[in-house]
Amino acid sequence: MNTDDLEQKLSRLSLRHIPAKWRGEILDAAISRHASCVTRHSFLSTLNHQLSTLLWPHPKAWAGLAAVWMLIFCLDFSMRDTTPIAAEKAASPSPEVMVELKQQQRMLAELIGSSQARDAESPRFFPLPRSERVEILMT
Repeated sequence: MNTDDLEQKLSRLSLRHIPAKWRGEILDAAISRHASCVTRHSFLSTLNHQLSTLLWPHPKAWAGLAAVWMLIFCLDFSMRDTTPIAAEKAASPSPEVMVELKQQQRMLAELIGSSQARDAESPRFFPLPRSERVEILMT
């Protein structure tokens, strides 16, 4: 049988209308089946779906970009300077050095004269803690 013959036979048949009662039952069944198929997805599932939709056109390009950023972060972290700062390395002068400096200042004051002796006596460095000051005075 040819398709043209089939079409001609179908065109000769009259269309019958579905009874309204059946139509309502069919629509109710379809709506209830559709409602049972619709389920709520979790946030992570929704996020995964949205990201995969966004990244789908070129996933290899996005993976390459992520790898480059990971490499940049690794290099930045490995290049950090962990050496202590020079000010932290420098230790405070020992009490013996402090005594020598005081003696040199006194000798300089004697050589220059008494008018500048007061300037020579003023300290040019930070004061020591009290425990070290006692040792300097006793020696």
